[in-house]
Parts: sequence; structure tokens; C-alpha cells
Amino acid sequence: MKRLVVLLAVVLAAAAAAWAQTATRRSTNLAALVAYPGFYHGRAILIVGTVTTMESGMRVSDDSGSIRLISKGPAPDGLDEVRGEFWDIGRMKPDEPQLANFDLKRTFNIDATSSWPRPGEVTVIVATSVTQAQLPATPSIRAIALHPSRYVDQKVTVTGQFGARNLFGDLPDSPGKNRYDFVLRSADAAIWVSGAQPKGKGFNFSLDSRIDSGRWLEITGTVRTGRGLQWLEVNSDGIQLGKAPTESPAVDSEPILVSAAPPPEVVFSTPTQDETDVSMGTSVRIQFSRDIAQATLRGNIRVRYLEAQTAERGEPTTPTAEFTLQYIPASRVLELKFTKPLERFRTVHVELGDGILGTDKQPLKPWVLSFDVGGAQ
Repeated sequence: MKRLVVLLAVVLAAAAAAWAQTATRRSTNLAALVAYPGFYHGRAILIVGTVTTMESGMRVSDDSGSIRLISKGPAPDGLDEVRGEFWDIGRMKPDEPQLANFDLKRTFNIDATSSWPRPGEVTVIVATSVTQAQLPATPSIRAIALHPSRYVDQKVTVTGQFGARNLFGDLPDSPGKNRYDFVLRSADAAIWVSGAQPKGKGFNFSLDSRIDSGRWLEITGTVRTGRGLQWLEVNSDGIQLGKAPTESPAVDSEPILVSAAPPPEVVFSTPTQDETDVSMGTSVRIQFSRDIAQATLRGNIRVRYLEAQTAERGEPTTPTAEFTLQYIPASRVLELKFTKPLERFRTVHVELGDGILGTDKQPLKPWVLSFDVGGAQ
């Protein structure tokens, strides 16, 4: 046990040295960690669950599943609050300083000489503390984030700050239930609101600007869950201006060093990469992993035909592929529609540059799609 304590101290010190961005510890739940390991990787988190010690090691669990836990001491009986850092081992390298003092086989069941796990396959919480949890007396954004099953399908009223369309990157994904979905924030937690626009008597907040982000709202709605997310299902009568709390909610007194959320990347496209015999009348749909700042799309998308094919055909110039674009925030999908049918039997390149930014200002990982047009409309 003494050796484990020493190793844990070394690991946490290495993590602090490696990540220099300060941020609040994020209150969340196991369902969110399991569904979005890439978003929470390297982040300081707080969850509630039951800690058990098994032959294979410690785990923290709730109704949605369980995750490995590394802790320097035993956990109290019953429901526990676990503070620590979440790791998705598949997003790390075998020679990461944080892993240097662990027996990978014994701790994570990883054989580093064979194959390294894929992202999401092996996850763990490295705990800084495990304490007895107290059930919340009243609903709040933080209480719903920590205890989603306690409030699901119940009507609640909560107060928080307007977070627009996740412009601060508080949450890993949108429920995509309504074109007006927006985020309500607290000091260390957040929840989606769906079903009505953020407007009412005396206010009409912008979904795509931070100008109203300091304003408080009181929301009454029904708690829903799905895909590791929680949201309040509301109607227009359930949204009104709120007041800031007279007392600040309890948060960690010391800043926590964590990494930034991962930059946005393309997760799916149609046509797919290297697809052949694509219709001349096709459009291109591209889905991103995180919310995109729409204003950064224009001027950072290039569609062109392969110039080498022009030379092969003995043609004087390469034709252009003009298009219009539409971004759908609810599903994080970019659609490119061509103003005329594509040239038959041509290779098309669609290029997205790093000038495209997520809503938290992180640049998109540059991406290129290539596909071959057939001869049919």
C-alpha cells in the first residue's frame, strides 16, 4: 500500500507538470465518461458511485456501468464522491510519464509488447480523494450531473448562467433534439435545455454569441437522459430570467491543472473516403466531433478537381466545382451542395483547413476527402 501511495503521488505530480491549463473540476457521471472518453481524457472530474475492491483491482460503478479506479486508500461504505483525473489509456503513448510507474499488465491488463488499446477501450480514474457522498436536498445543475438517475423524468426547477450553444465547451455533445438547444451552466457542471428558445419577457438571448453568457436564467423542465447526456425538456413558459445565488456553490478551493478539450475533428462523411462511382448530383455531408464556430467555415473550405487528370486528358484548364454550404448545429453537420452537376469521371478533393475553429476556439484538425465521380446523375 505504501508503494501505491508513492506511485500515485509521482503520477499526479507528472500530470500537473504536463498540463498547465487551470480549470474547474467538472462534475459529471459515469455514463458521460463511458460515452465520451475523448472529451474527458486528462480532465479533473468529480463523480458519484459505489467503490468496490475486486481481485482485478478497484472499480467505481453505478446503474450505467463501472470504470477502473486507482486510489491511495480504501473507500467509505455506501455511495462515494470520487475526485480525480480521467484517463483514456488508448489516447496515451506507452512511454507517457504518467504511466511510467505503473505495471501496465497488472493495473490495466495491457500487454504493451503486443497491441496498444484503441481509444475508449481502457479507461481509468486516478483518484485524489474518495469520500462519503451526501444526497442533494434540492435539484440543481450539479445535482443532476452527479445523480442523473435520481432525477430522470422528473420535473425540476434550476438556476444557472446562459451558455449559448455550448460556446464554452462545457459538454461533449448536443442531444440534437431541437434547433434551439442551449446550455445552462453552474460553477462546475452544465446541462442542456431543449424545446424552446432562450427568450421571454424582457430578454432574447443569442445562441451563437457570448454576449449574454453572464445572464442568469431560471428553467423549469423535465429531466431526460440519453447517450451519456442530460437535458431539460421545456416549453416557452419554463424559461425566465433568474437571479444569481447569494452564496457561491462549493467547488475545489485550489485550481486544478488539466488539459484542454480535444480539438474538433471529422468523424464521418458521405461520400466516404475513396468512394467510387459517386453520382454527379451528389452533395457532401461532413459530421464533426464537436461544435463548430460557423463564421470560421467560409474561406476555409476548398473543393477542386484533380489537376493531373486534366493533363492526362489534354484539356487546357481544370474546371471548377462551385458550391454553397450549410451548417446544422444540432447534429454538427456541414453540407456542401454543388451549383451544377459534378464533372463525370473526375476525382474530387474536399479540403477543410485549420482556420475552421470549434466554439472553444480550437482549430480543426486539417482534413481531406477524395472521391471519384461516375457517369450517372
